[in-house]
Amino acid sequence: MSEILPRIRATTILAVRRNGKVALGGDGQVTVGETVMKSNAHKVRAIRGGKLLAGFAGSAADGMRLFEKFEEKLERYPENMPRAAVELAKDWRSDRVLRRLEALLVVVDRDHGFVISGTGELIEPDDGVLAIGSGGAYALAAARALITNTDLEPKQIVERSLRIAGEICVYTNTNVTVLEA
Repeated sequence: MSEILPRIRATTILAVRRNGKVALGGDGQVTVGETVMKSNAHKVRAIRGGKLLAGFAGSAADGMRLFEKFEEKLERYPENMPRAAVELAKDWRSDRVLRRLEALLVVVDRDHGFVISGTGELIEPDDGVLAIGSGGAYALAAARALITNTDLEPKQIVERSLRIAGEICVYTNTNVTVLEA
């Protein structure tokens, strides 16, 4: 991206898997440089009839493109979300156009959760908690504390953790959208 143009940030996605349930949420803030341009963006979506959840952090257009590419991989491997994630990561790393995308993708279902990046990274955390974006570290820390010290459901953990991140990170707000599968 040119240094003349300010960086666009669409940030903070958190997923929590616990007790056979999964929730994914995102804040609503889109920032251009140091200016909040939108406060109610939707960066998460349910796919495959609500069985899978996906969210992005980074450029909105790039995030939408990644949703499309992941859904294409799911068409090819309809009963194998991990395989679809691996294939997307492979394509993303090797395709010239995809390699330029400035976003990260989180995909989760009740059994698996992955962070997928354009460098070919495919990460499945051990504890079922995934976070990306500017406020991701704050949301991750809050979620891990809530998992350890409460009996809250995944949806409640995601909502509370994202609100905590929104109170700390200037690129994250407390206008939270949470989905469950």
